[in-house]
Amino acid sequence: MLNTHTPTLFRAIKRLTTTLGFMVVILLFSVATVNAQTDERIYEIIDAVSEDRLRADVKKLADFGTRHTLSDTVSNTRGIGAARRWIKSEFEKTSQNCNNCLDVFYQSNLVKKGDNNRITKDVMVVNVLAVQKGTKYPNRYVIMSGDIDSRISDPNNYTDDAPGANDNASGMAGTMEAARVLSKYSFENSIIYVGLSGEEQGLYGGKGLAAHAKEKGWEIIGIMNNDMIGNIEGVDGVIDNRTFRIFSEPVPPTETEQQRRARRFYGGEVDGISRQLARFIYKTTQDYMPEMNPMMVYRLDRFGRGGHHRPFNDAGFAGIRIMEAHENYTQQHQDIRTENGINYGDTFEHVNFPYNAKLTAVNAINLASIAWAPPTPKNVGIGGIVEANARLQWDAVDGAVAYKVYWRDTTSPTWDNARLITDGTSATLKGIVIDNFFFGVAAVGKDGHESPVAFPSQIIR
Repeated sequence: MLNTHTPTLFRAIKRLTTTLGFMVVILLFSVATVNAQTDERIYEIIDAVSEDRLRADVKKLADFGTRHTLSDTVSNTRGIGAARRWIKSEFEKTSQNCNNCLDVFYQSNLVKKGDNNRITKDVMVVNVLAVQKGTKYPNRYVIMSGDIDSRISDPNNYTDDAPGANDNASGMAGTMEAARVLSKYSFENSIIYVGLSGEEQGLYGGKGLAAHAKEKGWEIIGIMNNDMIGNIEGVDGVIDNRTFRIFSEPVPPTETEQQRRARRFYGGEVDGISRQLARFIYKTTQDYMPEMNPMMVYRLDRFGRGGHHRPFNDAGFAGIRIMEAHENYTQQHQDIRTENGINYGDTFEHVNFPYNAKLTAVNAINLASIAWAPPTPKNVGIGGIVEANARLQWDAVDGAVAYKVYWRDTTSPTWDNARLITDGTSATLKGIVIDNFFFGVAAVGKDGHESPVAFPSQIIR
């Protein structure tokens, strides 16, 4: 068994390409990628995430007083207008430090008074984007988001202090830090770092950006929505600085009636594109950050609640929510006060920055892994009905040097078994009965990075 934390392996293989034939190199590559991804740059990314920068950014955001969507937009020191201008200026500084590698801009939508009961006046919902264009697939985007806006007990109170240190300065600061770290690298796919507004008033920023992506014809690989990634002390008394939750819906709401009927006979109830993105994040985190405990939650979001990945799901894109495992409701959506010895309010001192840094690193390594990987295989077909073998085939993927066929027990949440395919776009798994497992295919790039898994979409005879 290979040591999954030996990043020098791929450097050795690359050196061999100058002296050995392709078949020998690909054999060594195959051994490396069966067990784990081993790109040393991923460890560099983890180490580069700075607690000090996160602390400074969360403090700055909290010090704007309130970032309520309907708050002041004129002041330079208070309100959401000042906050978004500062975020944009920080993205621009990052871009200057990487030879203008980021395209930084506002994306906005007007929301009219009365659109819902939390929109008490006309408001321009403004998102702040920093786009790092891919060298090979500039129109394919993986997104990391945090929310700019904040609120207190009354969702319509846009004048009183709402520092929103954990909800969601922690996610916004994490997004800015990921941009600083990853801007030092070049990727084949594009990455978007975005601060979304209007979350607390009705997910308006996400709705606007998802519609913008549709209008521009962007191919969205997936969005990693970060909402509260800085708290380790739950209201239930649990203190946990290792576990985090990944929320994902089972299948897209945009599936057709034909697809729904097919699932009854062929399976796939928990294998939509968002669930595959969640599994990707789970696996990458376990490979490179084994000290962390990713917890996949089979639900769109918390019970009866919502987050900014949902508008992307509604538009048919893959999207998940990353957040702390144990929420503290005394510090969430609360007026700042002290009652019965309890300090209520989402204030700076409650944020745990070592944990904030860990979850920022989780995002950064998954952004990088996806952005360095080839596209997900398309037109994956499966056969093997009333046979002793499972058969799969798929379209060739540009940039893939190999593929991985995955399978798992139907009750398993993770892809537990894999076979590397280096000689074509089909595979027969002898002795693996199709009835007893679920299957998928991922494309593997030259550095060992894999695409998210594609679940079969058609039956082959």
